[in-house]
Amino acid sequence: MNRDEVIAATRQWIEKAVIGLNLCPFAKSVYVKNQVRIVVSEAKHLDGFLEELDRELEFLAEADPQEVDTTLLVHPTLFADFLDFNEVAGIAEEAVEEHELEGILQVASFHPRFQFEDTAEDDIANFTNRSPFPTLHLLREESIERAVAAYPEADAIYERNIETLKKLGLAGWKALGIPGDWDQMKDETRDEKK
Repeated sequence: MNRDEVIAATRQWIEKAVIGLNLCPFAKSVYVKNQVRIVVSEAKHLDGFLEELDRELEFLAEADPQEVDTTLLVHPTLFADFLDFNEVAGIAEEAVEEHELEGILQVASFHPRFQFEDTAEDDIANFTNRSPFPTLHLLREESIERAVAAYPEADAIYERNIETLKKLGLAGWKALGIPGDWDQMKDETRDEKK
């Protein structure tokens, strides 16, 4: 897949799942204003990816929030294993500290094989954090605080998202047409036909 295809698939996921299913009620406002930066990494190894992460953290910290509010750092091929990528997400959090950006930026992670602890691989709840490609989401703390203050019951978003996906089911998710390897997942999930 080339860079443009990766960006197109990522945009489709944002538009159809993140915004379309309202998995993140804060995403639409920055997305429609073109304040979401999508960076596709072509690093050949972890060190190269971490160097790109360093550059993106510095870029976002220095950028005007009215121009770039958030960054998605996507790598389409390097982190196929979710547990390996989970370790990379931990390194990314440490990088925020190393750049002295605690309280300014934070990192969230998404992966095509994301799996919550104590869930089956095909549990639809996992899809709240599934993206077409391994993705580090760099967010401004200030933007999060503003959004949470404006959104009633922000703490309940996680539970609401799981309920939304349970109602949608795997077949409903697949019908969204978002590229990803979930096509290899089992076609049946619990309560899908209810």
